[in-house]
Amino acid sequence: MAEQSSADDDGERGSAVVDFVLVSMLIVALLLAILQVAVYAHVRNVVTASAQEGARFAANADVDSALGAARTLEVVGRATNTRTAAGLSCTSGEEADPSGMTLVVVRCTGAVPSLLSALGDLLPLEVTGRAVKEGA
Repeated sequence: MAEQSSADDDGERGSAVVDFVLVSMLIVALLLAILQVAVYAHVRNVVTASAQEGARFAANADVDSALGAARTLEVVGRATNTRTAAGLSCTSGEEADPSGMTLVVVRCTGAVPSLLSALGDLLPLEVTGRAVKEGA
């Protein structure tokens, strides 16, 4: 009986290493996916806050409304990095809301950089910031 159990052990030798490699690859992939979601949420929040800041800046009475987009990209570049800011396309202008007030609207579109640079920028991003124009 002892000979039979040693023969079974020889047939499974090294299987723990294969199991470990397969399971660890799945865990690493899951970890990267969770980190990518966290990066996306962070960048989206930063760009949203920056668009609101750009709209508030351009809403000042002595500031041209078209300067809101440049201010937004400047704030995004300081808060994240220049690559993220370069991947955004921002516009700003004035719009009238239904109550008749003039709003400065900053719209930004682009993509969030992925953790794996080989994948490029896969996650789309579109945010809008609004502020009431002073003196309007």
